[in-house]
Amino acid sequence: MNYTMSEVLQFVQENDVKFVRLAFCDMFGTLKNISILADELPRAFENGISFDASAVRGFLNVEESDLFLFPDPGTLSVLPWRPQQGRVVRFFCEIRHPDGTPFEGDGRHILRQAVEKAAGMGYVCKIGPECEFYLFEADDRGKPTKIPHDEGGYLDFAPRDKGENVRREICLTLEEMDLKPESSHHEQGPGQNEIDFKYSDALSAADNLITFQSVVKMVAARNGLYASFLPKPFSDQAGSGLHINLSLSKNGMNLFKNRNDGHSQESERFIAGILNRVREITAFLNPLTNSYARFGCCEAPKYVSWSHQNRSQLVRIPAAKGEYSRMELRSPDPSCNPYLAFALLIFAGLEGIEQHIDLGEPTNLNLYRADEMTLKSFAVLPQTLGEALKIAKESEFVRACLPQKTLEKYIAAKEREWQLYEQASDKAEFEHAFYFSQV
Repeated sequence: MNYTMSEVLQFVQENDVKFVRLAFCDMFGTLKNISILADELPRAFENGISFDASAVRGFLNVEESDLFLFPDPGTLSVLPWRPQQGRVVRFFCEIRHPDGTPFEGDGRHILRQAVEKAAGMGYVCKIGPECEFYLFEADDRGKPTKIPHDEGGYLDFAPRDKGENVRREICLTLEEMDLKPESSHHEQGPGQNEIDFKYSDALSAADNLITFQSVVKMVAARNGLYASFLPKPFSDQAGSGLHINLSLSKNGMNLFKNRNDGHSQESERFIAGILNRVREITAFLNPLTNSYARFGCCEAPKYVSWSHQNRSQLVRIPAAKGEYSRMELRSPDPSCNPYLAFALLIFAGLEGIEQHIDLGEPTNLNLYRADEMTLKSFAVLPQTLGEALKIAKESEFVRACLPQKTLEKYIAAKEREWQLYEQASDKAEFEHAFYFSQV
């Protein structure tokens, strides 16, 4: 619901709301929040609520640490797992400096800039993520183990699929929060699941994905389980991807809409722009050392290519018609910051339109089984976080899209992770210790 400020204040008063959570993400997509009493909400709208930005990874230094949260009234959501008496609501927030200017490290602000650039060119970008995750058993202290919740496989039924009740609870919770799940099923790996929800505008899609991940973790914990969005928790099983479906509209018309003579030229240039920059932005689409273990197997792409329907390609055009016509980018994983990821994809697609980049011919073959000579003709996605960071640092495109300080802090933090990984004698154990209980 797209509430105004006055409608929010009326809702809070009429619905026994006692607590308000002001939510935001750090530079790496980790959800943070401050809780205030409902009586403080008018002050939050008018003056913001301050917090120590030096304590948030990637934000500010201690010498200049004050930032302010301003709730976005259009993101009002009741938290259904909290008591009905003395309700708790949540808002996503804009982050501003004390002088009222936007904080350059706010991913929502960066994504809003991409959306505004698209609007200035006459376009609206819609995004629908498909997010996979694993369910693991928890020990008697509630700590995650490496034991998957079941041994089910793709689209299995109960009793092999033990996750169906958890997925049901997740979907019902999301519905109560006005998110519309479209489908859910058991994925390929043991304990692996997927829930897809309806596409929306880019900013709402990022907010919804963050909400989705927090709901998944909360519901899993309530059922004595641990939900992990680690890209590759098992070396010999399918990894968890975040397939990003994008469509582009102009004057209310979906430019990806299937026609007898194919897709519109603008939609093809949009795809071409993303393919042209995808190597440069991979560090933001796949931000962990563990991310790169996915590439090249279990339907995760490795090469820069596109095709219709073919799941071995980086970009595929699903066999959907009408409003569901779209492109699907298959390389990202759910550990990314969706605000930065979506922003960079939109900027890249728009550049493709501006520069009239040719999409070229589709690749109509199975790249998992192609011979070595054939594969040499394709550009390859970065194979390690270190390689991805090097490419991002050298990219004029990335520097043009992201604020300098934000880019520098992101790169520095991720380079430190890469150095620690390289120095680790047991790399699998390093990733488990560093990422498993955090992602």
